[in-house]
Amino acid sequence: MNGLAKGGLALGGMVVGMMALKRALNPRPRYAPWEKPPYGEFDHKVLVVGGGFGGYTTATDVCKFVQDRDDVGVLVIARDNFFTFWPMVPGIVSSDIDARNVAQPLRRALITAGASFRRAEIRSVDYERKVIVADGGLEFPFDQLIISLGGQPNFFGIPGVEQHSLLMRGVEDAERIRNRVIERFEEVSLIRGDVPESKLTFVVIGGGATGVETASEIHSLVHESLAPDYPNIDPHRVRIFLLEGLPNILPELDPALRKAARTRLVNERIDVKTGAMATEITENCVKLKSGETIASENVIWTAGNRPNQTITDLGLPYDERTGINVDLTLRVEGHENVWAIGDCATVMDKRHADGKLVPPTAQAAIQQGHVVARNVMKTIDGRDDLEEFEYKPLGQLVELGSDFAVNEVMGVRFTGLAAALFWRMAYLVRLNSPQSRARIAADWVLGAVLRPAVTQVRGTSKE
Repeated sequence: MNGLAKGGLALGGMVVGMMALKRALNPRPRYAPWEKPPYGEFDHKVLVVGGGFGGYTTATDVCKFVQDRDDVGVLVIARDNFFTFWPMVPGIVSSDIDARNVAQPLRRALITAGASFRRAEIRSVDYERKVIVADGGLEFPFDQLIISLGGQPNFFGIPGVEQHSLLMRGVEDAERIRNRVIERFEEVSLIRGDVPESKLTFVVIGGGATGVETASEIHSLVHESLAPDYPNIDPHRVRIFLLEGLPNILPELDPALRKAARTRLVNERIDVKTGAMATEITENCVKLKSGETIASENVIWTAGNRPNQTITDLGLPYDERTGINVDLTLRVEGHENVWAIGDCATVMDKRHADGKLVPPTAQAAIQQGHVVARNVMKTIDGRDDLEEFEYKPLGQLVELGSDFAVNEVMGVRFTGLAAALFWRMAYLVRLNSPQSRARIAADWVLGAVLRPAVTQVRGTSKE
């Protein structure tokens, strides 16, 4: 065989391989566009409000259960048309991860699974007529209603938090934090006299996983990305504080892992203060209960979470601190066809007899989504053997930079580079979008040898 023939075979093999890869990364939807029945025509209409971990899991599970049936339709209503993969959000701060790959297309994923999607905000529910009323008076019918609206920040009545701090609740917030750091470097590079300490001091309030990861990502952004681009600014002048009101950061982790995480932060020159309660936030300082003040114009709030305020307008039994009251099957009290899961629901933890609640975490919402999907299908089929929800924590993974993490998985605890690699692989496979998996994996491979390009695009996000 001559060289030309070999080259032709190689090219042909490459084309076939690329076509197979494209097909794998772009799965076909259950329905062709011209075959999709209108949601309102199904005999049983399952309406999911909220496109987070719980809502998405419920919708896709129900679609799997009815893939051979034509009597059940699924509709998801959400404020955003993208699904935010929360564990990777802090990585946006350091540009370790591209924001567009963390905000995965919700509509495409649901349509592929066989569901319908509408971007809208819920306003009220008419339980007698079985319709959701959304923006503009639009009505959406349902036979089974699943509410998974998530949570929102809790400021605990502390003055100035809402006015003078940046939140860390999603993709746009992570971009705002990154832009704030870059903006401060730009400002300081123009100052010829003394630089106010508050300019280059960043205070992260909240010592849970989000706060710890955010503080570490700010450190990476400053020392790995910005320092070479701003040679006139000593990166060691940047001060990063992590404040936690409880005695320990990462209180849900094993003490040995907490110690390892704190040691890592201290080695990164991040000042960790536990038992530190903020009493007021102003435009240029943080006041603590101890009487200490920290001069800072850059406060990031990651402490506290409460149910979505929208639930107060739904006419359902709820507790303002914990959410909609549900029984162990996740059915709302007093309603046969309404269910609530995730951060907006009060879900009792069966493992504890003292009335402890299931924590508002992603893995809890996913597990609740699996259970409520099965219970909804049993209800549709007229069965009364509903499943009670029992939370089974699988562990927790916390990344502190690209080369260090503290993990607890099924009782196994490990830290360091191996833990960081495990963190990345574990979350990479959990991404719902095949395209996001490929792009993030490529970014991580390139990031191992190339310094990320960090820019501030004005006008893309408002502070």
